[in-house]
Amino acid sequence: MILIGQYDSPFVRRVGIALCRYEIPFEHRPWSVWGNAEQIAQYNPLRRVPTLIFDDGSVLVESFSILDALDELVGTERALWPVQREARRVGLRIAALSTGVADKAVLLLYSALDLLKPSEAFKARAQKQVLETLAVLESDRASRASEYWLGDSLSHADIAFACAFRFTREAHPALIDVSQFPSLTAQAEHCETLPEFREIFLPITNSL
Repeated sequence: MILIGQYDSPFVRRVGIALCRYEIPFEHRPWSVWGNAEQIAQYNPLRRVPTLIFDDGSVLVESFSILDALDELVGTERALWPVQREARRVGLRIAALSTGVADKAVLLLYSALDLLKPSEAFKARAQKQVLETLAVLESDRASRASEYWLGDSLSHADIAFACAFRFTREAHPALIDVSQFPSLTAQAEHCETLPEFREIFLPITNSL
């Protein structure tokens, strides 16, 4: 397998962490959506990352689609979602909210780098979306005493959240007051101690 994209992307990072967790060998091509757009276009006309090339030459894009295929590959017993339907739905909600935070944080980063020129109203709206979503996630996580979000085992929900939280904090250090999100901060710090998280990481200062 070949994973395309830089690990400073929270979306690429969550796929890389899952691949490591599943012990699936892969080649990493740290291509930038800006500097390597035409190389990425050979496999993904959207010129977006993550893009995953499977051993048979087939290609998947977008982190949720890629992870669904990887879960199918490793089987139900190893997949990073709980089998129980209600718990799975909770996990999907947490992962979707987390990746939504990451998406807004990426847009805000691009605007700060003058890659896009959104209005002040747009930036204020995106910042509000990030903070209000984190507040929802804080409330949910604070209500759970388990080591990980869905129980005693790491799940895609934990990975999606931790990747989004670290990216957002590093990309926008003035935006998040961690004292307002103690449960989220503790959860993220716990995840970041895991070997997969330490291995699959790139500071966003190296991006672009």
